[in-house]
Amino acid sequence: MDGSTGILHYPHAEPQDWGEAVEIAEGVLWIRLPLPMALNHVNIYALDDGDSWTVVDAGFHSKHSVELWEKVLAGPLAGRPVGRVILTHHHPDHVGMVGWLMERFGAELVTTRTAWLFARMLILDVEDKASEQSLEFLRGAGSPPEIYEARKAQRPYNFADTSYPLPVGYTRVKQDDVLHAGGRDWDVHIGNGHAPEHLTMWSRSDNLVIAGDQIISSISPNIGVYPTEPDADPVAEWLESCGRLAGLAHEQHLVLSGHKLPFSGLPVRMRQLIENHHGALGRLREHLRTPHTAAECFAPLFKRSIDEGIFGLALAESVAHLNHLHQAGEVTRWRREDGAWLWHAGE
Repeated sequence: MDGSTGILHYPHAEPQDWGEAVEIAEGVLWIRLPLPMALNHVNIYALDDGDSWTVVDAGFHSKHSVELWEKVLAGPLAGRPVGRVILTHHHPDHVGMVGWLMERFGAELVTTRTAWLFARMLILDVEDKASEQSLEFLRGAGSPPEIYEARKAQRPYNFADTSYPLPVGYTRVKQDDVLHAGGRDWDVHIGNGHAPEHLTMWSRSDNLVIAGDQIISSISPNIGVYPTEPDADPVAEWLESCGRLAGLAHEQHLVLSGHKLPFSGLPVRMRQLIENHHGALGRLREHLRTPHTAAECFAPLFKRSIDEGIFGLALAESVAHLNHLHQAGEVTRWRREDGAWLWHAGE
């Protein structure tokens, strides 16, 4: 089925069922796996290497995911082994089943150094209670008392909850490397902002782009700051990456993203992704004519209500945009009596 908008074009207007495959191009299969969250799916891609497959990303690890992977291996992958897994970035909805595939097939893992280090570290780092650093981050961002107390009392989410153990050893790729998979040579271009050293792959022989979460059609990837690096400026890294990748984009590209539908219209989408954050920063500057905490900046940034289920992601993105303005010298900040930072764009 074919579908389009006035701006982006979608060759497949409706997604397939979980674990079923669509041949998106010769030797390239698109498979969807479920996620237990508002963004309820992740896309994975299988590239036909003849006697084996290269798989790009792998989904959460869960009993249901194992069942679906068994279905995929026996069905669309025709019983041939997975010889290699390419990981676009370290987030658990992408790395969760990677270790399972490596153990099952002796598969090689190919990814960037930062993605491997973050994934391996976070899967091994299991916390039974909230760390003082994470609580300090919540205080500093002005979290409402009821959310702060709930997070303090709860066992925090750990990568290991949804990620199979990741074995030692991987093959590193970096900017300007070339990968061969699915009968194609792919140029490696690295993005940042959503995740550090995020891998994207651009086919030399046709118009395919495997983009992970760096480029998605109908949502802007989360750009967040976390307790691991509270003064980071991922918005600057995101804008630099988008500008650089936009220079590679043309209308004929078919973008295979980590979520949502494959699409074409990449030059327009790159402009949208850049303008989205410039627009958010402009609204935030106006909002900060009066001092506010990070938790009080959701309305100008997101233009919708934020419930508790996505509060953490929203808070991380709010801090990211505030850090960007602060490091550009556009806002000042100071501690309130309760420890929360107040941010101000006034004189």
